[in-house]
Amino acid sequence: MMPLAGFEVGLDRPLFLIAGPCVIEGETLAQETAGTLKEITDALGIPFIYKSSFDKANRSSAGSFRGPGLEAGLKILESVRARCGVPILTDVHEDTPLDEVAAVVDVLQTPAFLCRQTNFIQAVAALGLPVNIKKGQFLAPWDMRNVVDKARATGNNRIMVCERGVSFGYNNLVSDMRSLAVMRATGCPVVFDATHSVQLPGGQGDRSGGQREFVPVLARAAVAAGVAGVFMETHPRPDQAMSDGPNAWPLGKMRDLLATLVALDRLVKSAPFAEDAIT
Repeated sequence: MMPLAGFEVGLDRPLFLIAGPCVIEGETLAQETAGTLKEITDALGIPFIYKSSFDKANRSSAGSFRGPGLEAGLKILESVRARCGVPILTDVHEDTPLDEVAAVVDVLQTPAFLCRQTNFIQAVAALGLPVNIKKGQFLAPWDMRNVVDKARATGNNRIMVCERGVSFGYNNLVSDMRSLAVMRATGCPVVFDATHSVQLPGGQGDRSGGQREFVPVLARAAVAAGVAGVFMETHPRPDQAMSDGPNAWPLGKMRDLLATLVALDRLVKSAPFAEDAIT
């Protein structure tokens, strides 16, 4: 169990959700999406954190939209938190002025490609905010112990680990559900990223593709395996999204999917995990 953003998370607590558009496209879209998600999660009793990025540094090509930038992006995130009353998560990178971001958001997220960068991980963790560390696409799940040890060495114990698939080669990712159980050994709440796990990195040449239809398949499987939370990028019009549209789950379909995940989560967490008795 770990305190997060006004609630507690863990395998003995209800499923929580991190969700929002991949990148900030404007204040209107941000408010619309956050407001709808809050309405849905309030009705279903799901603790919710809004996610969107002011800058996406790891785009497929130099011409891809990266977001509004630090100043404009943080203003929008601040307005979402104030008007919708939801905690905020955003990505940070090696060149991000971390103090400025930490003054606005509630949770920081480190990109998967940077999980092995010791100075970066420790600089983010040292701020004292909860941190969601994405597992690298190149990393075995048990190797996340070392990443977590680096983060905790700063004195910050509010660390989460997030599975987002492993590189299978030729623009494909695969999610091994065993990794969710393996990463529990870090002692951190485990989060499953259901939308980046269906991404096809660079699959459209100068941009990433995705297999959106498999988002609910993997989300159901992950919740059945036992996780603290689920991460999903969503958009009211995914085919028009300026980043990660092919793997974003439509906002209009979120309520039904989340209702299923909540029911699965309650069932799975109502009994001990069988694997714990033999490990």
